[in-house]
Amino acid sequence: MTTKARFPGANIIPIHGKTPKIHESAFIAPGCTIIGDVEIGAESSIWYNCVLRADVFTIRIGERTNVQDGSVLHCDPPRPGDEAGSPLVIGDDVLIGHMAMVHGCTIHDRGFVGLGAIAMNKSVIGSDAMLAAGAMLTEGKVMEERMLWAGRPAKPMRELSDAAIAGMRAGVMHYTENAKHHRAAVAECLN
Repeated sequence: MTTKARFPGANIIPIHGKTPKIHESAFIAPGCTIIGDVEIGAESSIWYNCVLRADVFTIRIGERTNVQDGSVLHCDPPRPGDEAGSPLVIGDDVLIGHMAMVHGCTIHDRGFVGLGAIAMNKSVIGSDAMLAAGAMLTEGKVMEERMLWAGRPAKPMRELSDAAIAGMRAGVMHYTENAKHHRAAVAECLN
């Protein structure tokens, strides 16, 4: 079965000889556009109307990560003075809230990006760390593990409690399970 057939209603677009590689267990919602050198791991979910554009460099997404509705993911290529470029690297069990803009950064396992937040090139979100809703993590800023950052530009606020981290992990489980229901609902609509 072709990638397009596995993800009905999604636009899966090869460019520059690179075709998105999407694990068969991932959920890609109708209305998404996934372009170029993108890899998406097992049980991850890309929700309605997201754009993942890896036309100039790479986007890598781990397992059980969810990118919620309307989010935009991009990267920047290597260039003189910046030979490493700004790939987008997202680990396992990451939550990315609705309408987030995630660009050329690194999000470690179990990181969290709130609704409408922005993470810019070469910024880093540590494991179990949370970028608050509406926050803007500027270029090159590094969030330590278990920290909450908020504001525009984002600044450290406090260490996250065990309860907050447990809540984020429950969110990952919810989206992983909910994606299975949405996959079935989309398939039902096509029959």
